[in-house]
Amino acid sequence: MSALDFSTTLGNAWFPAPTFTASGCASSGRELAQFFDLRTMGGVVTKSVMMKARTGRPTPRMAETASGMLNSIGLQGPGIDAFLAKDVPYLIEQKARIVVSIAGETVEEYSTLARKLRSVSGISALEVNISCPNVENRGLVFACDPEASRRVIDGVRRTIGGELPIIAKLSPDVTDLVSIARGVVEAGADGLALINTVLGMVINLDTMRPHLGGKTGGLSGPAIKPIAVRAVYQVHAAMPQVPILGMGGISNGRDALEMIAAGASGISVGTASFGNPTAIMSIQNELKDLLIEKGFTSLRQAIGYAHRPESE
Repeated sequence: MSALDFSTTLGNAWFPAPTFTASGCASSGRELAQFFDLRTMGGVVTKSVMMKARTGRPTPRMAETASGMLNSIGLQGPGIDAFLAKDVPYLIEQKARIVVSIAGETVEEYSTLARKLRSVSGISALEVNISCPNVENRGLVFACDPEASRRVIDGVRRTIGGELPIIAKLSPDVTDLVSIARGVVEAGADGLALINTVLGMVINLDTMRPHLGGKTGGLSGPAIKPIAVRAVYQVHAAMPQVPILGMGGISNGRDALEMIAAGASGISVGTASFGNPTAIMSIQNELKDLLIEKGFTSLRQAIGYAHRPESE
């Protein structure tokens, strides 16, 4: 078997593998730790944490669809102080690499969250979730507004300085994703997380009303993979130097390699873990085998391969 350099970088953070959890799909890693060693993947992206504890949206919160699922959780969580007291120490104890995802209702809240995390040791990067589609007020989706997106990232960057890489998580529910991506990079983002879930809805035909308590929810799973691949491809074509964490419907090694060929430096697995808690390990092993099979000696060689001229 050929030697393969499977490592990747996001900003100035190095990871031994390009595989991550998707924020919100494994809380802070405890649920998956009973199935495999968290050190064996690239890193744990935590569920987006906010300033205060939140109870989230009314039930029902989830609905299965033909090739995926809708969720309407509403950023339920314990708040930043409980997260720092309980979850970060646990992940450090597990020797996992940690990417903390933060979400706020105002530009100032994002900056305050960043300030609380600035001096915490053991964190590899910060994911700034400006694109959650299932908060109560759709007007809060900063990623759908180019100017608001820039302000959030600028505020976080000014707060944490150059210490931690900032990965901006963007929404696909926009007309021009590339211009929003360019704006957040200019404002200080070191990388991008593409894509968050796609806004959707299910009608319950027994009640003839929206099925989800919050009416709309985020669509994830295989149904959105082509949207995610397109988003990664377009943004990488415009800004090939900016690392992308690709996500959306990845359920096997071929899906992962497709995302990497489109331009992703790493991939996040979310919905697949609900049906199979060890999915991320299977995907990691399949991806490694595929890269070797295709003659690559490093993951880096495969990043953005689909953009190369056919004569190469």
